[in-house]
Amino acid sequence: MEPTPPVSENNIRMEPGWKALLSEEFRQPYFAALRQFLLEEKQKGKIIYPPGPQMFHAFQLTPPDQVKVVILGQDPYHGPGQAMGLCFSVPDGVKPPPSLVNILVELKNDLGIPPRSSGNLEGWARQGVLLLNALLSVEANQPASHHGKGWETFTDAVIRKISAYKKGIVFLLWGNYAISKRALIDEHKHHVLTAAHPSPFSVYRGFYGCKHFSQTNELLRLEGQLPIDWSA
Repeated sequence: MEPTPPVSENNIRMEPGWKALLSEEFRQPYFAALRQFLLEEKQKGKIIYPPGPQMFHAFQLTPPDQVKVVILGQDPYHGPGQAMGLCFSVPDGVKPPPSLVNILVELKNDLGIPPRSSGNLEGWARQGVLLLNALLSVEANQPASHHGKGWETFTDAVIRKISAYKKGIVFLLWGNYAISKRALIDEHKHHVLTAAHPSPFSVYRGFYGCKHFSQTNELLRLEGQLPIDWSA
């Protein structure tokens, strides 16, 4: 029997609003090729993170009508048990990786919120923070291994649709890769904040001190939106 395809429109776990908004993407040739690639990798015995049911976790927790903030990452963590379908986030009980540690340090410096032991950011997602990776899967221990397979086309479409159909969203773009997506955003309608990536290699080049968390909340207040409780 053929294994269950890891990605197809019928088995994607996604909030209904997103399914409706993205339905045309699931029917595009690039998405069929992406689905076939993931199926073949699975048949070869490759370990892929996050597990299939969690690839679209960001789209489960943050419906499109509730999106207020978008944080854009590059690809999922490639170590065992780390990736959970939300950029920068790890499940409860998993040691926060260095970039996430640095995010939590900046949060403390900006808003005085003490770093917590858990790196699970689902509390942010449930408040309207879309934690979106440009790539939604990766081979174990092979960073960026699923680059160029179709995910970027899909997530670029997500950003374009948010830009087109929403107003007053705060986009947080950290690092050159995320900043390269700026062209997809209508800055007449939305707010874009940029900084260095929180990686240990670049955190001192402008991520520390960016104060994006307090700036985001001030912009949300100006838009008549409730601020994010970043301690959640």
